[in-house]
Amino acid sequence: MQIEILEKAYEARSKKVNKIEKVKELKDPMQAFEQIAEYAKAGYDSIPDEDKKYFLKCFGIFDKDGLTPKQFMMRVRVKGGHLNAMQARKIGKIAKEFGQDYIDITTRAQIELRFINIEDMPAILHGLEEVGLTSYQTGVDNFRNIVTDPLDKDGFDNVLPSISLLKKIEESFLKNPEWISTLPRKFNTGISGSLANRCNIFGHDCSLVLAQKDGIYGYNMFLGGRVGMIAKNADIFLANEEEVLKAYGALVEIFKKYGFRDNRNKNRLHFLIDAVGMPEIAAAIREVASIDFASAGETMTQINPVDSEHGKVQLRDGSFGVQVIVPSGIFAGSELIKVAQLSEEHGNGEIRFSVEQNIYILGVKDTNTFLQNEFFNKYKNVNTPYFNNIVACAGTKHCSFGVIENKEDAIAMSTYLGTAVPLESGRVRMYWSACVKGCGTHEIGDIGFEGCKAKVNGTTEDGVHITIGGKIVSEGKNGYTVIKSAPLRFARYFVETLMLEYKKLRLKNESFENFHDRVLREYSHAYIGFYMQLQAYLRAKNISIDFDINKVVKTGKNEEFELFELGRKIYFALAKQEPYSAYSRFTNENPREKLQSIQKLVPDIDENISILLEKMLASDISKRAVVFSELTPLLSLA
Repeated sequence: MQIEILEKAYEARSKKVNKIEKVKELKDPMQAFEQIAEYAKAGYDSIPDEDKKYFLKCFGIFDKDGLTPKQFMMRVRVKGGHLNAMQARKIGKIAKEFGQDYIDITTRAQIELRFINIEDMPAILHGLEEVGLTSYQTGVDNFRNIVTDPLDKDGFDNVLPSISLLKKIEESFLKNPEWISTLPRKFNTGISGSLANRCNIFGHDCSLVLAQKDGIYGYNMFLGGRVGMIAKNADIFLANEEEVLKAYGALVEIFKKYGFRDNRNKNRLHFLIDAVGMPEIAAAIREVASIDFASAGETMTQINPVDSEHGKVQLRDGSFGVQVIVPSGIFAGSELIKVAQLSEEHGNGEIRFSVEQNIYILGVKDTNTFLQNEFFNKYKNVNTPYFNNIVACAGTKHCSFGVIENKEDAIAMSTYLGTAVPLESGRVRMYWSACVKGCGTHEIGDIGFEGCKAKVNGTTEDGVHITIGGKIVSEGKNGYTVIKSAPLRFARYFVETLMLEYKKLRLKNESFENFHDRVLREYSHAYIGFYMQLQAYLRAKNISIDFDINKVVKTGKNEEFELFELGRKIYFALAKQEPYSAYSRFTNENPREKLQSIQKLVPDIDENISILLEKMLASDISKRAVVFSELTPLLSLA
């Protein structure tokens, strides 16, 4: 019955196929992979276009000729972000010898090598295989690197160790010709058996999340996550590894067979779910697996990970996992070799990458001695709340889709805020995506940045859409946009406003995520965005108005009322008197005859602030601004 529904949905979208599906018909991807040694001998120009544009990407080999002439980027699969010192040392040596010593740590807790020549590819692939690593299926329409908690079984908050299950899932498809390039689109998976969410667990096509049902710990299945979409509860509880493998196998069979292959922008699992409904997908999983899986239990991701605030976390055996802050994930092969050496000298030889592009060195017993190493002069153990949890995707320097540089932009923002609003503690997750594709997972950041273009005085320049309110606890939540197309050079001042309020009003050691839920969610999105820009404007003009967002009347998110109440607050702060009596705020009757001119009361007031207040507080309601977008043009910092 459920399969018939899927068949109808597929037929409705099968009138045509996209260009990539036609490319796939040209050859078996393994044919391209097997030619790499020949391409290495004959040179870059010998590689067919279809291999450069698609087939080599199935094996993590990306042509970057448009950015670095005749060179490639290679994506190295790191299972769950878990690797040992031997593997780390090998990656570091490869980067030094063949990739200009450059490494990116990615948001899927794996590695990207850059500036690779085709002549060196055979040696690189052989070197990776020697230590149990591979680049297989890390691009295009394949199963991407599965992520999990970097601490997993070593962490005190871990209930179900997941790395062994992750490897069993991976064994079902990795290097299996049946699954190389046969999916309609890429497929991301996450699995976590911990109480804290350290791996963006709700951001995947398939998310297996720690849950409890009837006294049994297992996994709730969440499906359909992608850029801009949190995965939704499929109402399936998986009580053991066997059930996980059966349900996962059924799901990917369904996606492979019935996933859409027409519009690549709408071919992810999310769109199949959207077309038929989650209950139908869940029923189909049960049908294909021939198991009547239990309904969902209670999702257990209820706590915020605090490792990054302290730079270390005690592990079950009494040793510590020590964090290395790698701003924007920009690293070096030579530095990874040092990490391998440090992990052997001071730890147990185990290293972890995180989805926030940082590193954990596990098994450290004497953290004081360990942190005296000169390595930590450059790569801090704890920097500031502005650096500890930043994420930034590749950006224009390394990605043809990028709209802004991104990585250095993220670092510049964090550096500025560290000076402008110093914080010794707290947790602020700032996630940066260089374009709408969202590889920096900006939508789940406390503060998210999506690269765009903005106009200043008629000139186009780099900008960002700014979002706030993303959540990673409970069942996750995407943030919402507060400022669209903010000029990038001004964005730091807008965020400074938020950080000033956070510093002033937060409870002791309160994370920004909790601060948002306690203070900011009472206001409309437009109010918060306007307030961020207003205060930035006032600071730029050296106008001091001492009031805070928490002392403005709560409005139930009525934008018109919010605007008026904010105007009253500004007026009173400047003129030291109320513009209206309590009974005349929303009528044309004014006991004081007319709103007293702010210019008379404050003769040296900034002209734009005067105009802004007149629009916010006009006694003639028909002339009064009712939405914040009517006022923001007055707040240009140019």
